[in-house]
Amino acid sequence: MKILIISDTHGKLDNFFKVLEIVEPIDLLVHCGDVEGQESEIEALSGTPCHMVSGNNDFFSFLDREKEFTIGGKHVFLTHGHYYHVSMGPERIWEEAYSRGAQIVMYGHTHKPVVEERGAVTLVNPGSLSYPRQNGRRPSYILMELENGKASYDIRYL
Repeated sequence: MKILIISDTHGKLDNFFKVLEIVEPIDLLVHCGDVEGQESEIEALSGTPCHMVSGNNDFFSFLDREKEFTIGGKHVFLTHGHYYHVSMGPERIWEEAYSRGAQIVMYGHTHKPVVEERGAVTLVNPGSLSYPRQNGRRPSYILMELENGKASYDIRYL
């Protein structure tokens, strides 16, 4: 199973088009928030099931603040991250993931890509396709692959 994880597109879809051309076909799209009104377009363009949450810039969105779902037998907790103050560090979001029994927590907000494991929980942040903040400031996303119950994560840059 091939899962595309993106975040913080902020209403700009040019880089999303580029990413889709590179990674298609995908089985699932996950957007970690700050969609800014492009929910329908993103879902239609992906041509696949989508999980999306609202971010701190999604003022009039009807998207959920948080979601929990299962991918390939893995319990996923999806949130934008701002309610857990992820810009100050990942401690609160780790605690929340453990309290929910999540094996994977996906979030955005920091605009910096991260894949980190602590015990039974993997923390995944794809960075931003529109306004990257990490060194080099290249738009980023994560391609997750699930095979035989094992997940792998590849941070990719445009």
